[in-house]
Amino acid sequence: MNLYLRLLMTLLRAWRAPRLAPGDTLERQLRVLPNDLDINGHMNNGRYLTVVDLMLVEYFVRTGFATAMLRQGWRPMSGGSLISYRRGLNPFQVYTLRFRLDATDQHWNYMRFEFVRGDKVCAAGYMKGAAVGRGGLVPNLESYAAMGLVPPAHALPLPVRDWIAAEQGVMSTAW
Repeated sequence: MNLYLRLLMTLLRAWRAPRLAPGDTLERQLRVLPNDLDINGHMNNGRYLTVVDLMLVEYFVRTGFATAMLRQGWRPMSGGSLISYRRGLNPFQVYTLRFRLDATDQHWNYMRFEFVRGDKVCAAGYMKGAAVGRGGLVPNLESYAAMGLVPPAHALPLPVRDWIAAEQGVMSTAW
């Protein structure tokens, strides 16, 4: 099964599934497939983020954000990710991926994700995403209003604040 098939399955499932509100947790049981493996025989580090992207697609569809973006001519854009790996996922192992919106700022939405096997967290992190239009990043007040909502008023979690500070440091020293 390649990733296009996974994307198609994700879209079909998302269109049929009940609506989610921003901040609801989306959980999905998945299995490590042979094309997810790296040379060491466990799930490739890049594949974790690809699977997170698939969860983001489902989240967008189920919250109504995908419909709002299409109507407005906006595109989704990832602004970065932060992930820590603790335990490997081996071939054919079943794991649970938890995914939710944790916080927002003026433009960015910070999504928390966790890869869990049994009661052990194998990998966890955040990704940030926004809508982009012809004029650049769409303010969250505008993108949420397009869905008939207001952005959730959650304070940025400490790991996100630290990530933003580290990101600013990294980008300020870029060549």
